[in-house]
Amino acid sequence: MLVLGTDWATISSLATGAGTLVLAVATFASVRSSNRAARVAEAALQEQRRPLLAPSRLEDPLQKLMFADDHWVAVTGGHAAAEHIDGNVYLAISLRNVGSGIGVCQGWSVMPGMAASRTRPDHVPIDQFRLQLRDLYVPAGDIGMWQGAMRNPDDPVRASIADAIDRGETLTIELLYSDQVGLQRTITRFGLVPAGDSWFSSMSRHWYLDWGGPRSDDDVRQAVAMTLGERATADQHAAELAETASAASEAPGDG
Repeated sequence: MLVLGTDWATISSLATGAGTLVLAVATFASVRSSNRAARVAEAALQEQRRPLLAPSRLEDPLQKLMFADDHWVAVTGGHAAAEHIDGNVYLAISLRNVGSGIGVCQGWSVMPGMAASRTRPDHVPIDQFRLQLRDLYVPAGDIGMWQGAMRNPDDPVRASIADAIDRGETLTIELLYSDQVGLQRTITRFGLVPAGDSWFSSMSRHWYLDWGGPRSDDDVRQAVAMTLGERATADQHAAELAETASAASEAPGDG
């Protein structure tokens, strides 16, 4: 008669191994869930502290500021200042922070003409930004001002900007700023358009340097290509219509 014995040691080992495996799977799932929750919390904190500068509204009040050499400028809502006085260039923009965190200006760059995504898709290199001398804070959901001056007579950029101001031409200014702890660096491109005795300000691009932005540079380039293609098609269609109308007007009459 065959008697089968129970190997309790083997069964115990298998049970222990199965339990360890279940515990490992549960731990792995818990760690993944915790990491995901941490990333979500970090993203939420970033958004709570993210500044985003834009031109102020036309109905925003007039703001005044003084430069280091006691020169004063006054800028109304939605406007900017660009002055060339005694060889010095004074620039200012009335800003509104549409983000949820305090904005701290860190640096700036300026160039003559209106830079567009089609002609200049990238921002100025970081090492070419001029450092901000004064601490300029723009509160969240409120207005503030940016200012910059150029006084060095040997600065070739100063000469070209002064010439553009004298001729009443557009300017492009890029501001580098961060949140209140120096993180979330952002670059915003502004355009200054002369309008009589004043300058209107506009905004065209934002670049997030330390965090993913709403649109990648590839997306912007695709949008530019599509827009240029549509414009080319529209121009061709308009030329064809004009040619047809011209031919019809030159056709001999019936009588």
